[in-house]
Amino acid sequence: MTAQDPTKPAGDKPSVRMITVPADRAGQRLDNFLLGQLKGAPRSLVYKLVRSGQVRVNGGRAKAERKLEAGDEVRIPPVRLSDEGDKAGPPEAFMRRLEQAIVFEDARLLALNKPTGVASHGGSGISFGAIETLRALRPGQTLELVHRLDRDTSGLLIVAKKRSALSELQALLREDHGAGIRKRYLTLLAGRMPDGVMTVDAPLHVGLRQGGERHVQVNAIGKESISHFRVLERKGGHSYCEVRIETGRTHQIRVHAQHLGHPVAGDDKYGDPAVNKRLREQIGLKRLFLHAASLEFALDDGKSPYVLNAPLADELVEALDRLR
Repeated sequence: MTAQDPTKPAGDKPSVRMITVPADRAGQRLDNFLLGQLKGAPRSLVYKLVRSGQVRVNGGRAKAERKLEAGDEVRIPPVRLSDEGDKAGPPEAFMRRLEQAIVFEDARLLALNKPTGVASHGGSGISFGAIETLRALRPGQTLELVHRLDRDTSGLLIVAKKRSALSELQALLREDHGAGIRKRYLTLLAGRMPDGVMTVDAPLHVGLRQGGERHVQVNAIGKESISHFRVLERKGGHSYCEVRIETGRTHQIRVHAQHLGHPVAGDDKYGDPAVNKRLREQIGLKRLFLHAASLEFALDDGKSPYVLNAPLADELVEALDRLR
């Protein structure tokens, strides 16, 4: 997808737009609001416009993650997408793959069993993430990410089809200590975890390494983060576990597992390279063994319960079977 530099003149160049945020968009992040206004614009361009100060909210600069309020006035600079860029879309095979990964859908929500290696959204050199591909599959529909999964984590990714559902689910996500949405993950941890539930209550801080790579550490200045690990089965000297999380921080399970001394198998960032190499050779594990298996919540003030499940990916099932 290509986009013309909005600062350069062009034929039929669009003009600056001033958009008043409607009531049904209250609480939406600025970057997501802009993506809805600039149809077809790559996320990287949206972030560039925000960082450069060309986007203004109520006359002032704003960050991409700012939550908008009804009545806010957003200045959107002139952006002209080329005709070729407008027509560009995700590869057909990739679209079919994600369509087959849909595990639940009703009038309000769509649940995807996201494959490993697929980003939740595009950006940082990724042309198409899950949400862009779903929008290409469902042109004309309003589709918004409710939450995100790490690129290498597989499993449930929830997309709202109605603004009311998005607002309600985001409110549930903000509830203290995971009371609104119960999240259950499956993972293989290196080594033998003890019996019972091991709770990690350790604040996490997101830092940047040289080159801009995000790296998360347990640090007292970080945000509160709570994870509960429980062994389901011990196989080959390792521990197949379920994890329930009360907070949803970046790389939370991976860093908390490392903090326990039992890193996630196949984790190239926070894991044990020697263990990862052995598992690659012995059972063919070539990916992060972390899967978002289930989500439980209720909409309509608790009147409409949802229990959503995503089966473990075939390659993870096969790796477990090979582990002796």
